[in-house]
Amino acid sequence: MTDMGKDYSIKNTTKVQREKIANEALGISTLDAPEPSEEAKALVQEYIDGKMEIADVLKATIKMYAV
Repeated sequence: MTDMGKDYSIKNTTKVQREKIANEALGISTLDAPEPSEEAKALVQEYIDGKMEIADVLKATIKMYAV
């Protein structure tokens, strides 16, 4: 099952839904990798709190780790 067509924007999700999305993503991302940095988790919290769109969180995370 894929959610590629879903809209995870702040306007189309509740805080509870965003928290669930973030927790599921964290679970998947740590299956075979270290836990994300505190900085990355802080960015995700901005999404959960409705202050930053998920696409912007992704861009900021990539920028944080770019060489």
